[in-house]
Amino acid sequence: MAASDSLASDSLRAARSMICERIAELEARMPRLAPIAISKKMDAIRCMAAEHGLAALEGLADYAAHHALMPGHRQATRACLEHMGEALVSNTPRDRETILAALAVRLH
Repeated sequence: MAASDSLASDSLRAARSMICERIAELEARMPRLAPIAISKKMDAIRCMAAEHGLAALEGLADYAAHHALMPGHRQATRACLEHMGEALVSNTPRDRETILAALAVRLH
C-alpha cells in the first residue's frame, strides 16, 4: 500500500471513529433532547460523512435530520440510529439507496 493510501485509510478510520462517538452520544442523550437538537446533531454527522465520502451515512443522517422535526420523530430517529452501523461501514454510494429503502419499508 502506498503512503498516500495509508494516510487516506487512517483518515477514514479516524473519521469513522469520531462519527461513531457522535452516534453513541446521540443515542444516549436522545430521550432528553428536543427535536431541533436532534436535527442539529444529525446534520453534524451528515457533514462529517459528506466530508469523508461516506455517501450512505450522509444520506441516512440527512433523512434523520429532516425527520427529527416531524411528528413521530422519535421512532424515525431510533430507526435511523439502528441503521447507522450499516451506513458507517458502507464503501459504495449505491448502499445509500439500499439503506434508505430498508428504512422506508421499516417506517411505513
